[in-house]
Amino acid sequence: MLSPELVREFVIAGHTDLEKVRQMLAEHPELLNQAHHWRPDDTETAIQGAAHVGNAAIAEYLLEQGAPLDICTAAMLGRLETVRAMLEADPRLAHSHGAHRIPLLPHAAHSGNVELARLLFKAGASEGSSMALVHAVQRGHYRLASWLLEFTQPDLQWKNFQGKTARDLAVERGDGELVALLEAHTRR
Repeated sequence: MLSPELVREFVIAGHTDLEKVRQMLAEHPELLNQAHHWRPDDTETAIQGAAHVGNAAIAEYLLEQGAPLDICTAAMLGRLETVRAMLEADPRLAHSHGAHRIPLLPHAAHSGNVELARLLFKAGASEGSSMALVHAVQRGHYRLASWLLEFTQPDLQWKNFQGKTARDLAVERGDGELVALLEAHTRR
């Protein structure tokens, strides 16, 4: 029996610490698909943690170990054809949420794949466009940020968990091109 504290530690490591994930799985392979219960209606596995923060290296490692691939993780990884096949098999997946009820579109924004974002949006994944824009800007995905601004009407004043807007993140990155893009859309 795994303690809730151990599961919590593994899920937290799944967000950012690949070495700790490897070490913990080596010691306790049964941790792989265990979910931590943050609240009764909010559970999260390590791979879901990696997916919602855009940590492809940890997600790929956990997949290699046998973690299941859901549509949010596939979108974060930019696996266009996998996502397309999942949507063809079940169109309702366009309305999926990952850990913490984070919608599908923000997961896809980590990949920077405009074609994937377009596919999801056409399939009905329109929720979370403001968060998606913040993720795209944070990673320097200019083309995706431009597409999101043009087609999804995100709230440019939306702030991430650190209290930062997309423009704040572009300035922080020193990305003048993204700052100019965001400012041009602010003036519209």
